[in-house]
Formats: sequence, C-alpha cells, structure tokens
Amino acid sequence: MAGTEGKVIAQNKKARHDYFIEETYEAGMVLQGTEIKSMRAGRMNLKDSFARIKNGEVYLHNAHISEYEQGNRYNHEPERARKLLLHKKQINQLIGLTKQQGYSLVPLKVYIKNGYAKILIGLAKGKKNFDKRETLKRKDAKREVERALKDRMRG
Repeated sequence: MAGTEGKVIAQNKKARHDYFIEETYEAGMVLQGTEIKSMRAGRMNLKDSFARIKNGEVYLHNAHISEYEQGNRYNHEPERARKLLLHKKQINQLIGLTKQQGYSLVPLKVYIKNGYAKILIGLAKGKKNFDKRETLKRKDAKREVERALKDRMRG
C-alpha cells in the first residue's frame, strides 16, 4: 500500500521470513530530538521489535535507537516505547484485524521521507516452520531459473 522514498535507516529482514505480510501501513513516529539525530546517523535496529495497540494508540516496542554521542544529559532512553502516528480509521481497522487470531503488527523498515521519520508496519500472520521451508524452496527455485536464463542469454 505505502511506497517508500528517501533514505532507508533500518530494515527488519527477518520479518518477511517469519511472517506472511498481509497489508502494510506507513506511519509517522513521535521522536525526541536526540533520537532523530541518532537515526539520521543510521544508528537504529528493528530486531525483535513489534507494534502494539493500547488505548486506541499504536506504540512501537523494543526498537533500539542508540544514544546520540553529543546528546549529554538530554539523551533518550534507547528502547523506550514510541508512539506511531496513524489515522483513526486505520487504527480502528487494525484493532479489528489484530483481535483476530494470529495477526500482529511487525515493523518492516524505517526511513526518512520529506525530512520526517516514517515507519512501514505490516499486518502479519506468523508462519509455521513448513511454510518457511516452502518459501525458501520457492526462492531457491526462482534463483535457479534466473541463473539458467542468464546462462542461456550469454551462450
């Protein structure tokens, strides 16, 4: 749904391996001054992070933004919960979908767009181990086909 533009700061590569991404949403982030400075320096990690809806608001948990070196006493807490900015209609839709069994909100990537930090969150359903193996098999088969076509074009 949402396209990304600008500089990608962090990506959650494991998300697409562990989950089926049904839909994606672009959200703004409420940040402190030292957090955005640290993010622009590329010091962010989305590993093991997740989004949760609480009291009609969406929060990002476990996302690590390293402290800013020149931040002194105004520095931020590296793993604090950060509020995500979505339209009320989108939040209500997400509340309805996450109440269904198996759905969760997973951050896919964080990027700067028009000077603002944006996050792409996916409505995800967990994969079982056999699903993960099947995905890997499909990926390998596709790679083999592309390699064969490339060799055929050369020869």
